[in-house]
Amino acid sequence: QVQVVESGGGLVEAGGSVKLSCEANGLPISELALGWFRQAPGKEREGVSCINWSGTSTHYTDSVKVRFIISRDDSKNTLSLQMNSHQPEDTSFYYCAAAPSNGVSCSLDGPYFEYWDRGTQVTVSS
Repeated sequence: QVQVVESGGGLVEAGGSVKLSCEANGLPISELALGWFRQAPGKEREGVSCINWSGTSTHYTDSVKVRFIISRDDSKNTLSLQMNSHQPEDTSFYYCAAAPSNGVSCSLDGPYFEYWDRGTQVTVSS
C-alpha cells in the first residue's frame, strides 16, 4: 500500500508562482511513476504532468508546458510541481498520484495511477 500526502497550494496572484510537494510512502519511491492531476468545478479531471520512475521521462499537458516543472527527489521520497506564471484557468483542485512502474515513460491518464492523495486547492486571483 502506498500513501501519498500533498502539501502546498493556496491563493496566488496571476503571474505568480506556487510549489506543490508530495511525499510517497509504502514502497521505495524509486519504484513509482508519479503524476499531478487537477480538476476544476464542473470540469473533467486533467492530467497535468508525470515523471517516470527514473526521472528520465516527463510529460506535460499543453497548457502548462514551459510554465510548470515536475521533479522528484528520491532521497526525500518527494515529488514536486513548481508552477510559474499562473493564469486564472490554473485554478483547480490538484492531486498527486503514484503508480508502481519501471516503464521508460509515464502517462497523463488517470487510470494509469493506483494511489492518490486527497488533493489541495490552488486559486489564482486575477
